[in-house]
Amino acid sequence: MNDKHLIDIKNLSFSELTAMLTGLGKELFRAKQIVKWIYARGVVSFDEMTDISKSLREDLKQRFFISDWTPEVVETSSDGTRKYLYRLSDQETVESVRIPMDGGKDTLCISTQVGCAMQCRFCLTGTFGLTRNLEVSEIVNQVCASLKDGPLHNIVLMGMGEPLHNLDNVIKALEILYLDDGCGYGARRVTLSTSGLVPQMFELAKRIKVGLAVSLNATTDELRDQLMPINKKYPLAELMKACREIPLEPRQRITFEYILIGGVNDTRTDAKRLVKLLHGLRAKVNLISFNEHPGSEFKRPTAIAVEEFQRYLLDREIVAIKRASKGQDISAACGQLKGKLDKH
Repeated sequence: MNDKHLIDIKNLSFSELTAMLTGLGKELFRAKQIVKWIYARGVVSFDEMTDISKSLREDLKQRFFISDWTPEVVETSSDGTRKYLYRLSDQETVESVRIPMDGGKDTLCISTQVGCAMQCRFCLTGTFGLTRNLEVSEIVNQVCASLKDGPLHNIVLMGMGEPLHNLDNVIKALEILYLDDGCGYGARRVTLSTSGLVPQMFELAKRIKVGLAVSLNATTDELRDQLMPINKKYPLAELMKACREIPLEPRQRITFEYILIGGVNDTRTDAKRLVKLLHGLRAKVNLISFNEHPGSEFKRPTAIAVEEFQRYLLDREIVAIKRASKGQDISAACGQLKGKLDKH
């Protein structure tokens, strides 16, 4: 265990690290060296930082520690999807999922909170309620730990929790992940998913560049109110207005995630309304078949319903991608592994 008075260096943004080192009378380039050692080379001890003087290494050891995560449980699917469960220092647990993509370009889906306050009816994590926000280091460490299993091409903040509900820590974690001398992820390789917290969507756009994904899942307020209680606060008209007003990069689109639930939101009428909602927007739609889990009131849509829904959108020139549901034979849906282990 680390001494209580030591600071986890992975909680510091680059500007905070720079300020601390300047306070110690050290040159600015030292911060870049440290960042490179921790994030690009994955070292977990200051002693390994061989191009830094011994006295500075000792100084660093007096003030900081480098947290290092190892998953408590890893489940691997026959399709290569890997689900990691991590035990946090307060004994809470959090999950991330490595999803294999074509050409070996894996995507990592990370969590931003322990549990979630949004209470979306189709989401298992929502049934746990919100325990707490993840610290900056706890968001970043999901990436660092997964990199030990090989490179990651994309990062998606779509795991447990509502990222915009933990806005400050999420922005700081993104700044760390973007560091050229560190993990080096550009904003184009990172996507943040929100259930639609409108004021925070504008705040995010003002403060940092990141791909935006909006979890839509319904085309009427009546149904979205039932599926996603946040809709009562920020109904569809307000949410879609925000999506139109948020500034985008020249070739950027907003992703709309649409979880198709059998007999609930997968009809031709739903597809028709969705086309209307997205009119004039630079958008792409990710169609995701609902991932059934024990105790769920909802069912997977039929393959025909998914096919027809997608075809309707494509025929109207809306980019609509069928997301293959990965990890069917493991607890890959958010919260499934946590839920299973918490029962024991």
